[in-house]
Amino acid sequence: MCDNTEISGKKYQNILETVGNTPLVKINKLGPAGVNIYAKIEAFNPMGSVKDRLALAVIEHAEQSGALQPGQTVIEATSGNTGIGLAMVCAQKGYPLVVTMAESFSVERRKMMRFLGAKVVLTPAAEKGSGMLKKAVELAEAHDWFLCRQFENEANADMHSRTTAPEILACFADEQLDYWVSGYGTGGTLKGVARVLREKSPQTKVVVCEPESAALLSSHVPQEAGESASTYKSHGSFSPHPMQGWTPDFISQLTQDAVANALVDEVLTIPGPEALRLSRELAQREGIFVGISAGATMAGALKIAESAAPGSNIVCMLPDTGERYLSTPLFADIGAEMDSEEQLLAASTPSAQLGA
Repeated sequence: MCDNTEISGKKYQNILETVGNTPLVKINKLGPAGVNIYAKIEAFNPMGSVKDRLALAVIEHAEQSGALQPGQTVIEATSGNTGIGLAMVCAQKGYPLVVTMAESFSVERRKMMRFLGAKVVLTPAAEKGSGMLKKAVELAEAHDWFLCRQFENEANADMHSRTTAPEILACFADEQLDYWVSGYGTGGTLKGVARVLREKSPQTKVVVCEPESAALLSSHVPQEAGESASTYKSHGSFSPHPMQGWTPDFISQLTQDAVANALVDEVLTIPGPEALRLSRELAQREGIFVGISAGATMAGALKIAESAAPGSNIVCMLPDTGERYLSTPLFADIGAEMDSEEQLLAASTPSAQLGA
């Protein structure tokens, strides 16, 4: 979505038709002068994250292939955003949903999934993402449920090739896109968008970001497969980081594919404090309300902007909304009660005083 000059209304047959077509918004205050940074704000998807695209694609592909039968239970391991997207899709289509999620992820996420009708099975934080994935595989096999396999499911990447990449390129039909900046997570956005850029916009540099404390790609240590299909061994370069969903403790198959196919031009590592700072800066200086992983990606875009040629165009992916981080360090210094300055403001006029 690039042009808001005309007002138009549209009726949708169901909520799933509203997935995608998210806006590309210029960043006006955070970047250096002379370089254009644009944010692809995926919080405009109906459940507030880029994973709505994945959820819809995986379920509809499974329906078309016959892998998912009417009324069959769907299961997936998730840090939250995929599960929330799946909960929306399954609610609309009538499938029971079970998700497995490490207990370390924010409580807002599990509450949202349960509110949408899903069952949430928590796994020990110490077993990280690989543990919750192993649990999902076990449950799928034990109960004959449909496992989404988001980390290697080609429907995930295909959706981004069909939608996200063309949406971005349509905004640069008459000018050059110099850099595209993203995290990786499942690898679906990375593989799906990057391969289209290689074909349609080969001058665009693909920049991938990862946490400084979980620099899996930067380590150049190969990812080991797990004990069974669709599982992975925990990568030795992983340690906990605040960017929920941005990098699990393994390199997904889709991400491995992107690297093996030379779709990645540069890898940046982002410190956790920088991710938190940029998420707050986006809110307070640009009015853009997004999560910690979005702050991390913006930090990567700003790092690229420092050395980019004047007039360069940079697009970065902002994966989700900030509203599902209320119980995380992102909001640690945001109180529910009035602070001293607010109390002084309240006392500066006589009416409506608390405790009066």
